Amino acid sequence: MKFSVITLSDLNTVAGELVRMMQETPLCLFYGSMGAGKTTLIAKICNVMQVTGNISSPTFTIVNEYRDPNAKPVFHIDLYRIKDLREALDTGIEEYLYSGNVCMVEWPELIEEIVEPPYIVVNIEALQDESREISITHKK
Repeated sequence: MKFSVITLSDLNTVAGELVRMMQETPLCLFYGSMGAGKTTLIAKICNVMQVTGNISSPTFTIVNEYRDPNAKPVFHIDLYRIKDLREALDTGIEEYLYSGNVCMVEWPELIEEIVEPPYIVVNIEALQDESREISITHKK
């Protein structure tokens, strides 16, 4: 499934579709270059889910934990600063990935070998005109 995103409000449709998909498959991996909009999309998803708390990039904390309206955890993980798989495993990442709660991971390249289906892959491509192409794949 592909989406063209020209304005920030266009992300609402993408976020709504991802929230629908994550009801069945709570693990979602976000790929894209620096500044492509991974954190922005995750913030929109959290808004659609009515997550409480300050939604921000966990670049330095690695994991942010939010709460949905039912007080269930929602995990937002940013692996940009992680150097290798061992370091990712030392953070306890597997507990988040397979908790059964919504888990959204930015920069998942280092952990691909330990991620087992089902999961959702979101690729965000920043285009020259500042728009974005977002493709979503459901790995079952």
